Amino acid sequence: MGNVWITGAGTGLGRALAHRYAEAGHRLFLSGRTEKNLLIVQNEIREKGGQAEVLICDVTETASIEEAVRQIDKVDILINNAGIGLFGELNELSAEQIDQTFDTNVKGTILTTQMAFPKLKAANGRVLNIISTAGLRGKKNESVYCASKFAVRGFTESLHKEWENETASATAVYMGGMNTPFWNETDHVKNPEKMKGPEGVAEQIFNEDDGREAIYIDR
Repeated sequence: MGNVWITGAGTGLGRALAHRYAEAGHRLFLSGRTEKNLLIVQNEIREKGGQAEVLICDVTETASIEEAVRQIDKVDILINNAGIGLFGELNELSAEQIDQTFDTNVKGTILTTQMAFPKLKAANGRVLNIISTAGLRGKKNESVYCASKFAVRGFTESLHKEWENETASATAVYMGGMNTPFWNETDHVKNPEKMKGPEGVAEQIFNEDDGREAIYIDR
């Protein structure tokens, strides 16, 4: 089994993916900005006999990503899961909010992939970019969020071309909304409890993670 680095691993889908890959015998590198959440996931994995290390990493900061990469000896699988949601009518959104969304969802994904690429290439590894169905079609009151996810889709599809002759591969992952803390800071979704849980989504991603170009949970 190999090393799996998951960004945004402290809650939601990142946490569920960490548990699923750890159960399969992989060594997990859990990264994010909130140490408390990451340590909880680490303890949960270790209590089940798994291997997990914590890396404090803000994907909007180049130096932070560089330090995280430095601490991982080998990267077999990178899962770019860190992301934020920004919802509302376009005229209600500030420039600062728009910058934050693109810095996290787009720039963070691109820089993390770029910096991890030498180790992915050396390991014949792969990157999974968590995009969501917001990267497949526009949605009301999600103009900036969808724009950021369309950008990640374009980035991933371009990697399919750019890496055709490389030992590394890239997979786009598309899923709908889940009942996770993602919705805690917004009323965009009135009742997230009715959504599916992240564990089932993580299971399907794990089962289909074979280097294919795209994984569709929802369309």
